[in-house]
Amino acid sequence: MVGAVRCPQCSSMDDKVVDSRSAEEGLAIRRRRECLSCGQRYTTYERLEEIPFVIVKRSGQREPFDRSKVTTGVMAAAKNRPVTPAQMDELAADVEEALRLIGHDVSSQQVGLTVLDHLRALDEVAYLRFASVYKGFSGALDFEREAGLLTKSTEPKRGRQPARTSAPDGDYVGGEGQRGGP
Repeated sequence: MVGAVRCPQCSSMDDKVVDSRSAEEGLAIRRRRECLSCGQRYTTYERLEEIPFVIVKRSGQREPFDRSKVTTGVMAAAKNRPVTPAQMDELAADVEEALRLIGHDVSSQQVGLTVLDHLRALDEVAYLRFASVYKGFSGALDFEREAGLLTKSTEPKRGRQPARTSAPDGDYVGGEGQRGGP
């Protein structure tokens, strides 16, 4: 907890907390304080200081994570698609949260794969557009291959018949009206 705070009126460090409550959807604590020297009331906020994480590029260069770069890339991929700015911001926040779980040093490859993973669920066309840049597609065959992988992973398998197995009493499970035994 924060101790005394300098009064904005008289600069005294002698104050008391009059009221505390949650703010910014639980991300901060709002405190009403009163200076014991001059009686001035003022508000302070306490927020958790997030530890920035670093992106390690292929060249080995390191730079702090910038969520706006994710948003910009997603905006380009989702241009003229039914994806709202709020959905793009939420995707960028989800990507940042997933990357924070990895640790302090995150490779640029992990960033790209995480964005692709989240885009796949949001919009398949935007996913293909982002993949074309991220994976460096050189022609239509690359798009065809990626679309095939996308379709394969999203469609349920069809046409498989259940395997016939024998039940303990000799009846076959999976076949209609067929009985096993002598």
